[in-house]
Amino acid sequence: MQADLLMTVVLPVSLFIIMLGMGLSLRMADFVRVLAMPKAALVGLFAQMIALPAIAFFIATAFKLPPELAVGLMIISFAPGGATSNMFSNLANGDVALSISLTAIVSLVTPFTLPWLTLLSMDHFMGAGDAFELPLLKIIIQLLVITVIPVFIGMFILSKWQKAANKTEPVIKVFSVIFLFLIIVVILLKNKAQMVDFFIQTGAATLMLNVLVLGLGYLLAKFFNLPQAQSISIGYEVGIQNGTLALMVAGMLVGNDTMMIPAITYSAFMFITGFVFGFVMKKSSKRTSSSV
Repeated sequence: MQADLLMTVVLPVSLFIIMLGMGLSLRMADFVRVLAMPKAALVGLFAQMIALPAIAFFIATAFKLPPELAVGLMIISFAPGGATSNMFSNLANGDVALSISLTAIVSLVTPFTLPWLTLLSMDHFMGAGDAFELPLLKIIIQLLVITVIPVFIGMFILSKWQKAANKTEPVIKVFSVIFLFLIIVVILLKNKAQMVDFFIQTGAATLMLNVLVLGLGYLLAKFFNLPQAQSISIGYEVGIQNGTLALMVAGMLVGNDTMMIPAITYSAFMFITGFVFGFVMKKSSKRTSSSV
């Protein structure tokens, strides 16, 4: 997987557009809303930013993944949720407002945490002598430009031109989901001779991570007696990651194509598990309502 136009231009531009679309759906009230439901927000943030990377680390170690693949698995665990997690929350009757709020907050924090945590992962799994040089400040600035600035641009557009923003945002949201799917297909086709090996190398680890954290987010929310809708959204926020961002960080910012492999397999699996999780949640809700 050579760094080409896809990595250097298409991915960054598309990610900018995706984050702009997120901004078009956000108001300051979405950030303030978190203060109105602190328990749900704290559970979601803990599961997303602490439990998810911890489980990824355990799986990478337990599966004895090669160093670069282990780092790639960690990168996907450091990424925030995205438009895809918001979409799944909506389809499964989750709390979409909570989903959007959590996605927004973690997306604003990620440019600062993801480079640093990636560097720590590289030091641990690859050793200081073998680790790639990772210019933290440069990567932080690049992530801010590609992910945070477009969010604020979108929020500004929404505040000034609400009708235009309301018409554009759904289109970009659909684009973001379709684009992630297409980018996975393109990478799969470009590397079809190697894909069997890729899935053998990381398929079991990424599938296990995806299933475990989907369930963990939901069960953790239930443990703290959160409503069903909020539990569903937290499950999705932990289990459905911004695969586009993870691909860009591994392939463009770090510049290691091998590290992209876990993001590819995880993103492919999460569409399947996301729909299955939503189907199970809807069935469960129907049984609960019919028994009342």
